[in-house]
Amino acid sequence: MKVDFGNLKRQHQRIENELNQVVKDCIDNTSFIGGAYVKNFEKDFASFLDLSNCVACANGTDSIEILLKSFNIGPNDEVIVPAHSWISTSEAVSSNGAKPVFVDTLPDRYTIDATKIEEKITSKTKAIIPVHIYGHPAEMDEIMSIAKKHNLIVIEDCAQAHGALYKGKKIGTIGDAASFSFYPGKNLGAFGDAGCMVTNNDKIAETARRIANHGQAKKHDHKIEGRNSRMDTINAAVLGVKLKQLDATNTSRIESAAIYTDLLSGTNVILPQVSENAKHVFHLYVIQTENRPALIEAFNKEEIGYGIHYPTTLPLLEAYKASNYSASDFPVATAYTENIISLPMFPYMKREEIEHVCNVIKSI
Repeated sequence: MKVDFGNLKRQHQRIENELNQVVKDCIDNTSFIGGAYVKNFEKDFASFLDLSNCVACANGTDSIEILLKSFNIGPNDEVIVPAHSWISTSEAVSSNGAKPVFVDTLPDRYTIDATKIEEKITSKTKAIIPVHIYGHPAEMDEIMSIAKKHNLIVIEDCAQAHGALYKGKKIGTIGDAASFSFYPGKNLGAFGDAGCMVTNNDKIAETARRIANHGQAKKHDHKIEGRNSRMDTINAAVLGVKLKQLDATNTSRIESAAIYTDLLSGTNVILPQVSENAKHVFHLYVIQTENRPALIEAFNKEEIGYGIHYPTTLPLLEAYKASNYSASDFPVATAYTENIISLPMFPYMKREEIEHVCNVIKSI
C-alpha cells in the first residue's frame, strides 16, 4: 500500500466547489493583489485568535523579518532562537543584521529549553523567538517570565501550529506578536507562499503593514522605506475557505496521532510526548529510532512517504560555521537529529494507512 507523506487532495476534495468558486471569482474580477479577500481573511484570522490585528504578507519568513524590524531590532542586537528549527527562524534574524543566539531544546517535545535561555542573555539581547515546532507549543509561561525580567520582546513562530493551545490560550496570542506561515503543507495552507503577522499592539501592526507594502500606508505615502511582501488575493480567498475547516482538520490530525501512539506503544521507538498544558495539533508526527537507515529503506520499498525535520541543528549548518559551534554546545538537539523521522501525517488519513505504516515500523 502506497502512503503519501502528505496528501492535500483529500482535504481539498471536501471543499472543492467552494475553493473553485473563490478562485474563479478572483480571476473573473481580475483581483490578484489586495482587495476584499485579503481584508476579510485578516479580519477573520484576527477574530479566530481573538486579537486586534492581523497583517497579511507574502510568506512566513517575511513575517518574522518584518516583525523584528517593526520592533527596531537590527545590527548589534541579539535574538534568542532554538537550535532545532527550520532556518527561516534564524535567517530572519540575520537578515535584519542581528545575531541569532541558539539555545538547546527539550528532548521530549523538541521546543526551546526555557531553563537554558537566561545563560545566553547579554546586554545586546533584544528578543526571544520560541518556535511551536511540529505543532506542540513551547513553554510560554517560563519564556514570558524571562522576557519580562530582562525587558525582552517575544515573537512567537507559529508556522507549524495553527490552532494549537497552551494552557487554553491559542498560540500566537501570548507573546508581543506572532508570525504565521501559510505554506501549502501547513495546518492552514494556501495555494502558494503566504504568511501573516498578528498582535494586539496597534503601533507595531501599523509599522508592519507599512514595511510590507513599500513603506506606505496609502499609495505614494512613503514615510519609511519598506519592501514588497503582499499576500496574493487568490491565496487569501483560499485561506478564507480553509480557515473554516481548520478545527476539523486539526481534529483529524490529532485522531491520527492517537492511532499512531496506540499502535506503536510498547515498541522501542520514542513517541511524541504532549505536555499536559498543551493541545498539540500534529503538523508532524515525529518518532525517534536508532534504526533509522533500515526504516528509511523499508519505507522506500513500501512506497511510504517520510521526512526528517531536521537532519542538522541550525548552529551546525554551514551557514553558521563562522561561529564555530560544536555538537557539544547543543547536546540534546544534536543527539536526536540522528534518530528523528517524520511519519505520514495529513487530514483525513485512513486507519488502514496508519496501520500499514506501523506494521512496517514493527517489522524492523
